[in-house]
Amino acid sequence: MAAIARLHITFGLVSIPVSVHAATERGEVPLHQVHAKCGSRIRQRRICQGEGIEVPYDQVARGYETADGRTVVLTDDDLADLPLPTVKAIEVVGFLPAGDIDPIALDRPYYLGVQGAGARPYRLLRDAMTDSGLVGVARMALRGRERLAILRVRDEAIVAQVVLWPDEIRAPAGLVEPAPEPRRQELQMAQTLMQSLAEDFRIEEQRDHYREALDQVVTAKLAGQEPPHAPAPPAGSVLDLMTILQQSVQAAQAERGKNKGPSRTKGAGPRRRTS
Repeated sequence: MAAIARLHITFGLVSIPVSVHAATERGEVPLHQVHAKCGSRIRQRRICQGEGIEVPYDQVARGYETADGRTVVLTDDDLADLPLPTVKAIEVVGFLPAGDIDPIALDRPYYLGVQGAGARPYRLLRDAMTDSGLVGVARMALRGRERLAILRVRDEAIVAQVVLWPDEIRAPAGLVEPAPEPRRQELQMAQTLMQSLAEDFRIEEQRDHYREALDQVVTAKLAGQEPPHAPAPPAGSVLDLMTILQQSVQAAQAERGKNKGPSRTKGAGPRRRTS
């Protein structure tokens, strides 16, 4: 796994050299912009508004526009050498209980690797966070910008998970219309449905249905056939909420029984794994 940066975790007076690695990869669908008439690729051109000419990529820079309309051109060297204390460091500024982190703030995660002399203080920090149930809050400069990050443990590695700044999170004001409080029976039935859907659920078994559906459409078009279509939406009739919940529980239980196969009889406990 290639490193995208080499930084130091600063934890009090302790400095731990680490390598930074992308912890995830997105399963991008290879769609391109094409001319609908002939299928040829569409190419975007970089046009200078001042001179009206196409600009080669190696002459494209980044600029900062000031409040009075002036533009300051910034080079890669300018951005790489910003006077930030975190430009080469992951500066731990505090610790919080893991449950205090709002999941909506979580952004892209990075594994922090370690080799050589840094392994011992790395393990010290990792084990201390594991035993205490705390996660570190750090500042780190990555990809040209300083961000907040949560340091947490996953398996044997420390993960630096970028989080949004508080002012980057929108409030949901005005989005939820008030509704009557649910009846006790409705809550109980909803919880029964949740338990039915939670039993034997494995998130690692989920797959990308979008890619599969796209493959079906592409295959049909290549064969000159009519591509499959999305299923019709459910009928618009309004039923009693309790009736819908009961039907949902029955459907979930039937699906679970079908997935277990004939060897799992109703009421039987889970089978033990054998070595």
